[in-house]
Amino acid sequence: MRILSFMMVAFMWVGQTHAQTDVRFVEQAPATENIAVGVYENGEMGTAAARLNGASNGALADAISKMDFKGKLLSTAVMPAPQGISHPQIMLIGLGEKGGDLSDTDYQNAGGKAAQAAVKAFGSIPAIAIDADANGLANFAYGAKLGAYSFDTYYKDRTDKHKGQDSIRLISSDDAAASLYAGTFDPVANAIYNTRDISNHPANVIYPESFVETWRQNLRGLDVTIKVIDEKQMQEMGMGALYGVGRGSHRPPRMMIVEYMGAGDDSDPVVIAGKGITFDTGGISLKNPANMWNMKNDMSGAASAIGTIKALAGRGAKVNAVGIAALAENMPGGNAQRPGDVVTNMSGKTIEIRSTDAEGRLVLSDAMSYAQANYKPALLVDLATLTGSAGRALGKDYAALFSRHQELADMVTAAGKASLEEVWQLPLNKNHFRAIESSIADVMNSGPSAPGASAGAAFIGAFVGEDVPWVHLDIAGVAYGHPAKPTIPDGRSAGFGVRLLNKVIMDHYEK
Repeated sequence: MRILSFMMVAFMWVGQTHAQTDVRFVEQAPATENIAVGVYENGEMGTAAARLNGASNGALADAISKMDFKGKLLSTAVMPAPQGISHPQIMLIGLGEKGGDLSDTDYQNAGGKAAQAAVKAFGSIPAIAIDADANGLANFAYGAKLGAYSFDTYYKDRTDKHKGQDSIRLISSDDAAASLYAGTFDPVANAIYNTRDISNHPANVIYPESFVETWRQNLRGLDVTIKVIDEKQMQEMGMGALYGVGRGSHRPPRMMIVEYMGAGDDSDPVVIAGKGITFDTGGISLKNPANMWNMKNDMSGAASAIGTIKALAGRGAKVNAVGIAALAENMPGGNAQRPGDVVTNMSGKTIEIRSTDAEGRLVLSDAMSYAQANYKPALLVDLATLTGSAGRALGKDYAALFSRHQELADMVTAAGKASLEEVWQLPLNKNHFRAIESSIADVMNSGPSAPGASAGAAFIGAFVGEDVPWVHLDIAGVAYGHPAKPTIPDGRSAGFGVRLLNKVIMDHYEK
């Protein structure tokens, strides 16, 4: 009872500490507060800046010229307001060439950069006025919210770090912009906040059971169905790969399935499966301890899988979609599986364990088998912080993409460019599948001579039918630890995959 009571308190605490930044469209900024305004290249002013310039009898334009602010896209500057302007300080937001054709991602990056610069300069985000149509304003607001994300739950005595932002205000009377943002962008941003939060929490807070309960709270009020498979049911269903990874920990493994049937019919769903290793010691094949602390993020794929379903449900997407989180804590306990063990996947295929540190592909093998046994996926995607080799090959710029189907690879690559979550296709061929053949079982989970990322993809592909439209995303290099980008916080979880898969589904699978 004592343990159960603690767990319930922990679940409530996690769910209650994650406030979303509220984005509002307002008529004007309070005169006594700071303000942010758009400025074009070569000193040309947006509407709000021109109004302030008039109030200062041209002093604002003169000050901008003297400070040599060029107005280039993504540039910002802060200045004291000239006499005649009631706002104490003004932040200038560079919008590039006036009349230039800014893309959706340009607006998103401009919004994120403005939000981050404002927090650095002022500690909070002032009301922002830029000239744009409804689509541009909505994308700017979306980027600003993503850029303003901060994970500050565990700051108690620190005063050198800013707290999360309560609100972002855009000065606009464009009802179409407000409606577009609220219906299309804010639900996705909220899902990304939840995804980042759950990945940023330490492993003593987020483990398989609390992952499930936290997402239950995050999904409350949405039209979804949640199913959870516990460790006893796993054994009954033959999920020896997932169960084997989790058996070394006193925190039992779980599989969480979230169904969103928004298409209004029985059409085949998009199924997204995520690796959910809530902490990865490597098991008996123990990792080097120097960077093991960061293995709390090894559940990022599962967080993004469920986060994508929240994004779809939140915006009422006309699609059927299923998220599967394969959850385990990989620990070297007395009951842990060993190198050399043979386990059986849900499909009946046997696996020789060469390394217990190649555990993500094991839990995903049962998730992929479950997906195909229970659904006929219109698209089957898995996300995983699977291999260091993917990160070494592509750095922080791209996730690694693998697929048997070139048209799917091309589709996801295009969506990556349009969503600021880019991917790069790596090879997957027959040699990679031959390399994982075992001498005593159907396949082995590690030790092949093939390149690591491709071998990992081949292992997962061994549990996917060749005619199934499948994409594997190795997000090890991009899931966390980024240098700051306009829409991604410095060193924190990126929530990678939610924007990408939302875009894929919006463009290709919604009715």
